Order: sequence, then structure tokens, then C-alpha cells
Amino acid sequence: MPYLLDRIKESLAKEGIEPRTATARDWLKAKIQNLSVDANTLMQDKDSLKDSTIIGKMYFYYYDPKTKEKLQYYDRFPLVIPVEEYKDGFLGLNLHYIHPKNRVILLDKLSETLSNNMYDEKTKFRVSYNFLKSASKAFEATPCIKRYLFNHVKSRFLQINADEWDIAALLPVEDFKGASTSQVYNDSRNKF
Repeated sequence: MPYLLDRIKESLAKEGIEPRTATARDWLKAKIQNLSVDANTLMQDKDSLKDSTIIGKMYFYYYDPKTKEKLQYYDRFPLVIPVEEYKDGFLGLNLHYIHPKNRVILLDKLSETLSNNMYDEKTKFRVSYNFLKSASKAFEATPCIKRYLFNHVKSRFLQINADEWDIAALLPVEDFKGASTSQVYNDSRNKF
């Protein structure tokens, strides 16, 4: 488990706040705005780094798109839930493309698809692209659907434990090239 996420979980416990509640999310939003966290700090947790992804889990990693010259903007440090795997990569939901408030809303909606409610090492989302296309109530997912190529991933994958998904979704570590974060959020909001 990443050191920073450990500290946040401990702080929640000290405050007597139950994880994955509206109170916890409000508290986290206030605290996270004051954090100075970066991708390098998160990627120092060698025990959570994986060589591959599992559909339905959540990951941070460094990425350099193949067609970056053609893209208006892209995220160099995505937070992705893979939903379909291919021989050369995967399709995933990059939560960084939507405002943190909408990330939490999307995670709440996707929680209906969880493999279990234990938020343990076996917990994962049971979503696919076909599910997302037909799930009109998960409209926040639309701007998040992105295709990633394995040979353009520039690091190992930092797997986020299920009980830390809310925390990870709120961390201000998106790294957009070509646009400001507010421009990305505005563009994405127009897609749902």
C-alpha cells in the first residue's frame, strides 16, 4: 500500500471517520487540497508495483501516447480501471479526465458491479465496454474511456487496493500535457 495512502487512512481513523462515506469524502477533499503529493512519491511503493494489469482493478502508471502529436491533450500519469484487455494493450477508464467530484460519483455508480463488498484484495469492478455503453446512468464514464498500448507504458503499474480507491481518485496527481486540468474537466463535462 502506498505510504501516502497509508497516512491518509490512518488520519481518517484518528478522526473517527468511516471510510467510503460522504463525511470521509468531504474530509479527504479538504485535506487533499492542502497536500503536496506527486507521482514520484506514489510510485516509490515497490510492493504495490505490478508488471501487468487485472481487469476491474485500479492502477497508476506513467504513459507516453503513441499518437501524442495528434492529441489535443493527454494524461502522462493516468489513474485507470482496465475494462478490456487486448493483445497489445487495454481499454480503461482514466478517472483523471473528470472532476474529482464526478470521480467519486462514478465510483459509487460502478460499485454496483463489484465482485464483493469486502473491499479486499479480491474486490474488483465487473465492467466492460459493452456495459459502459449500455449503462446510461454511468454517463461520467464517457470521457474517461481511453485505449492504452503496453509498449507506451513507461513504468510498472501501481495497483491501488480496493479500500483506497476513493482516496486515489481524489489525489491531485493528474499530469495533463497540452491543456490545463480545468480545460480537460470542462471538455469532459460537455461529453456527459
